[in-house]
Amino acid sequence: METIIILVFVFGYLAITLEHNLKIDKLIPALVMMAVCWAIVALGVDSFSQWFDSSKHALVDGFSSLVHADKMHLVEETLLHHLGKTAEILVFLLGAMTIVEIIDYFDGFSTIKGYVKTNKKKKILWIFAWLAFILSAIIDNLTATIVLISILQKIVRRREDRIWFAGLIIIAANAGGAFSPIGDVTTTMLWIGNKVSTVMLFKYLFIPSLLCMVVPTYIATFLPAFKGEIEGGDSANEGAKSKYSAIMLYLGLAAIVFVPIFKTVTHLPPYVGMMLSLAIVATFAEVFSRKKFSITSFDSDESDAHAHHSPVHSSLSKIEMPSILFFLGILMAVAALESLGILFGFADSLKESIPLMGTELSGTKVSDMVVMLLGVGSAIIDNVPLVAASLGMFSEGLDDPLWHFIAFSAGTGGSMLIIGSAAGVVAMGMEKIDFFWYLKKIAWLAFIGFVVGSFAFMLMRSFI
Repeated sequence: METIIILVFVFGYLAITLEHNLKIDKLIPALVMMAVCWAIVALGVDSFSQWFDSSKHALVDGFSSLVHADKMHLVEETLLHHLGKTAEILVFLLGAMTIVEIIDYFDGFSTIKGYVKTNKKKKILWIFAWLAFILSAIIDNLTATIVLISILQKIVRRREDRIWFAGLIIIAANAGGAFSPIGDVTTTMLWIGNKVSTVMLFKYLFIPSLLCMVVPTYIATFLPAFKGEIEGGDSANEGAKSKYSAIMLYLGLAAIVFVPIFKTVTHLPPYVGMMLSLAIVATFAEVFSRKKFSITSFDSDESDAHAHHSPVHSSLSKIEMPSILFFLGILMAVAALESLGILFGFADSLKESIPLMGTELSGTKVSDMVVMLLGVGSAIIDNVPLVAASLGMFSEGLDDPLWHFIAFSAGTGGSMLIIGSAAGVVAMGMEKIDFFWYLKKIAWLAFIGFVVGSFAFMLMRSFI
C-alpha cells in the first residue's frame, strides 16, 4: 500500500510540474493527490506496519498490534493535527493577501513610483533591486514582484529592456523573502512550524540573502542591457488615485511587520497577530472609504451594494483562492507520506548515504550538499512540497542551522529557472518572458547569487 501511495504522489507531482503542458491548474492534481492518498491510508490502515507521530516526531510503538478501531482513531487524530497546522499557514496567508489588496485598493503602491527619479538604467536597476529585496521581506516575494513589475511597466516602455529588469527583480525578491518569516511561503511554513525564529532567521540569513541579491545585480550592471538610459515612460510621479494612498501603504506594511512582534510577545500562533493586523487595516480602510464598518451583512441586497464600495469586500474578492487550495492539497498530501513514516525513513537513509561535510545533528550529519540540492530542486519543482517534506524528514529543534539553510536554499534556489518560484511564474505571465531566454540570460546570475549566499551561510554558521 505504501508503494501505491508513493506512486499517487509521484504522478500527482508530475501533473503539478507539467501544469502548463497539460493546461490543468495545479490545484486540481494537488487536491486529487491529497484525497486519494488519505483514502488509501484509511482503507489500508491494517496493512501498515508503522505509524509516525508528528507531534512527538517518532514512530508509534506497537502500531501493528493495535486493533482496527484504535488505528482508525489514530488516523483521524493525525489528520486533524495536520489540518490544524495547515490551516494556520492558510489563514495567515489569507490575512496577508487581504492587507496587500486593501493597500492596492487605495493605490498605495503608487507612492513607490516617487523613488524613481532617474533615466539611467544602472540606477534604475539598483533602485528596483533594493525595493524588491526590502518589499519582499515585508509583503512576500510574489506580491513584491507583481507590484514592482506593474510600476516598471509605467517607467520602462520597451519590453526588450523591461524583461532584463524583471529578471533581476525575481532574483532580488526571492533573496529578500528568504530572511523574513513573512517573505516566502516556505519560510513562513518553517516559522509557523517552530523551526526558525524571527531574530535568528535574520541573523543567519540576512547577509547570505543580501549577497544573493547584490552580487548578481552588481555583475548585471556590466552587461550591455543596463548601459545608457531608458526611453521616456509614463510619469513616475503621476498623481495617486486616492489621497490616502501613502497612509494606507505605510499602515499596511507596518501591520504586517507587527505580526512577528506580536508572536514574540504573546507566543501565540502568527495567524492570530495577522488577523489583528487585518482588523486594524480594515477599520481604517472602511473609515477612509466613508462607509460603515461591515465585513458581513444579513441583508444580501445591502451586502451586495456595499461590496461595490467597501475596500474590505473588494479586497477579499481578489484573493487568489487557487493558490490557497493548492497549498492545502500539497501540504496534506505530504502529511500522508509523513504519517506512514516514509519521509522519516528517507531522511535516515539520506544521512547515511551522503556523509559529507554538514551540520552536526543528533549524532549524525546532514550534508550541506543535500540542502543545496534541495535549492536546485526547488528551481525545477515547487519548493512548497520540498520544504513540507523536509519538515517530516528531520527532527531538529528550533533554530537549528539546518532549518535556516533549508529556508535559504528553497527560497533563493528557485530563481535559477523562471518556473522555479512564484515570483518567476508571475513575472513570466506579466511580461511574457520566454523560458529559454531566462535560462540563457538570467539563470547564471541567479546561480552565482545562490552559490555565494550558500557559502556565506556556511561561513557565518561557525560564528553564530
